[in-house]
Amino acid sequence: MNLFADIRAVVLDAIADLTRDGVLPEGLNTAAVTTEPPRDPLHGDMATNAAMVLAKPAKLKPRDIAEALAAKLVADDRIATAEVAGPGFLNLRLEQAVWQGVPGMVLTAGTAFGRSEMGQGEKVNVEYVSANPTGPMHVGHARGAIVGDAMASLLAYAGYDVTREYYINDGGAQVDVLARSVYLRYLEAHGQDVEFPDGTYPGDYLKDVGAALKDKVGEDYLDQPEDVWLADVRVFATDAMMDLIRDDLGALGVKMDRFFSEKSLYGTGRIEEIIDRLKLDGLVYRGTLPKPKGKADEDWEEREQWLFKSTDFGDDEDRPVAKSDGSWAYFAPDIAYHYDKVQRGYDLLIDVFGADHGGYVKRLKAVVKALSDDRVPLDIKLIQLVKLFKNGEPFKMSKRAGTFITLRDLVDMVGPDVARFHMLTRKSDAPLDFDFDKVVEQSKENPVFYVQYAHARICSVLRKARAEGIDVSDATLAQQDLSGLTHASELALVGKLAEWPRLVEIAARTHEPHRIATYLSELAADLHGLWNAGNDTPSLRFIQDTPQATQSKIALARATAVVISAGLGILGVTPVEEMR
Repeated sequence: MNLFADIRAVVLDAIADLTRDGVLPEGLNTAAVTTEPPRDPLHGDMATNAAMVLAKPAKLKPRDIAEALAAKLVADDRIATAEVAGPGFLNLRLEQAVWQGVPGMVLTAGTAFGRSEMGQGEKVNVEYVSANPTGPMHVGHARGAIVGDAMASLLAYAGYDVTREYYINDGGAQVDVLARSVYLRYLEAHGQDVEFPDGTYPGDYLKDVGAALKDKVGEDYLDQPEDVWLADVRVFATDAMMDLIRDDLGALGVKMDRFFSEKSLYGTGRIEEIIDRLKLDGLVYRGTLPKPKGKADEDWEEREQWLFKSTDFGDDEDRPVAKSDGSWAYFAPDIAYHYDKVQRGYDLLIDVFGADHGGYVKRLKAVVKALSDDRVPLDIKLIQLVKLFKNGEPFKMSKRAGTFITLRDLVDMVGPDVARFHMLTRKSDAPLDFDFDKVVEQSKENPVFYVQYAHARICSVLRKARAEGIDVSDATLAQQDLSGLTHASELALVGKLAEWPRLVEIAARTHEPHRIATYLSELAADLHGLWNAGNDTPSLRFIQDTPQATQSKIALARATAVVISAGLGILGVTPVEEMR
């Protein structure tokens, strides 16, 4: 069902023929041979780099290989022309009947069109969001949640066995601060006047938690020292915040398969176990770190501590796993957590982090290499900041949190579909502008609207055809003679549909779900272009004078709707049937 893969197979067969003929030597590695759309559509339908890739190992000129390949390729009844360009690129044009067969291929496959077995069931763990459970999630968390969730869906669509995971950062001092903040709200719920010292969390979101704590324990913690209530309130507050986070993620359409608590690593020997193993392997040692660049001598005291030899695995310097006082550094539970993931048998780990975690990339990749004997790759995607605008002005305040726009604010203002699609219109490591007015604007400049409108337009055509008694079931449309699809606007849309299976595999291989959003925008543009062309040329309209003519035109539209729906499904966006 992947036309580009089919033509690549034709190219590989031609290479095999040339090998048997003695034109090419035996044993050439063809893994890097590709068949893809040319940079300039005027050059053809597809281009292959085969001659360029094989020239050096074959000890032949690329152009000579390309000319020999061209002669073989034109013998295939799917290939109309094969032209050598430049030093040895090969541009191919396919017979029009091949393109005309694409809509039928889509409609026959249905929801399976574009799905891939590339992943072959490999187990992938995608960890994302992982916000500190100290308050509601903000817009930055929203972008990470959307990117991670779409990436997980994309990988599942491409044949991987995916686990969506949230790492609860509940092992640090910030959760003690949360507990103290909730205790103040507990006192407030009892009618006391309270002040929030610097470093506590004064947001209104904790009022309900303090009241709930009052309902649970009554007056038991009033006038009691911290050692009486801190541990219990810490657990109570963390659970309450995680309920809030789960609810907010649910409003965005994000559901995790697993929640892993950092606190579960403490007091259980799990951190000590893996650090001791690394010590035995000579990868954790007693040493001192060099003075940081720019730090004055009088401000630097050299201290011996336990260090992980991350420089053995490509890092810039070794990293501390314990502080000079013997307590664990922040890196230690990260090591234990990633060891746990390796031990669970994953073939690939993906972490989706905020941009402020950029300094952890090399050390985490280094430690996963060490823990898995370089068997399990770790890919870390950094999520850049989101800049919010409303009425052309920066927009920052949240009534509930006090200092920022929460994830729930975002969903309440624009809805989950708009939030999800727009957050995926840029690569995750690029900053994103989010204008509350523009993202709900009904215009072609708004990609969310433009794609959903394309799907809704197609649904309106199908409704009209059914009202006229025309059978527009997928089974019927798949059998139509589409030889009449010859106009440039029709063939452009067909060509874009044919790219879908290839695009899915590229996006899954690079872990870049924004490619799906970009593709859908381009597909929608081609659909709207054909629709507009029909305004001037009646023969291009989807509804024609006879049922058979209508069915042949609508087959292309319905195939487009199938692909749009599949792509939006990966992004977690609803394919609407009519615009409101």
